[in-house]
Amino acid sequence: MNEWNLPWEGGCRCGQVRVKISAPPVITMACHCTGCQRMTSGAFSLSILLPKDGFAITKGEPVIGGLHGMPRHYFCPHCMSWMFSRFDEATPFVNLRPTMLDDATWFEPFIESYISEKLPWATTPASYSFAEFPSMDDYPGLMAEFAERGKRPPQKQA
Repeated sequence: MNEWNLPWEGGCRCGQVRVKISAPPVITMACHCTGCQRMTSGAFSLSILLPKDGFAITKGEPVIGGLHGMPRHYFCPHCMSWMFSRFDEATPFVNLRPTMLDDATWFEPFIESYISEKLPWATTPASYSFAEFPSMDDYPGLMAEFAERGKRPPQKQA
């Protein structure tokens, strides 16, 4: 049984850039840092960490925006939706903004970071909260626990 209901498809607000997800997420997150607040014009950013081999751009060509450093933030060149972030070439992951999915209703952050910078009223249902980012030593355990009990999309009806 495909417990993740893959593949998933999604795109930017105007539809000029489309993506396809063919691998299960590694972890889901919310980041409360002031940089993410400014990039989203909201209280936090949401992301799904995916294996980069399970992420494909199927239409259009996103452009780099944000700070133009690492990670690189990719946007639709027309509607300017912040769609995903990539790290250096050696990093095997892509961070997708879950609201780019055609159906993001199931999404729930498993961890939240930078609560030291969060707006006082901003809350999420995350299982774990970190003052900044979790340490690299924390990630294997968090990923293993997410694989066991992270929220999944509902099963598709046959």
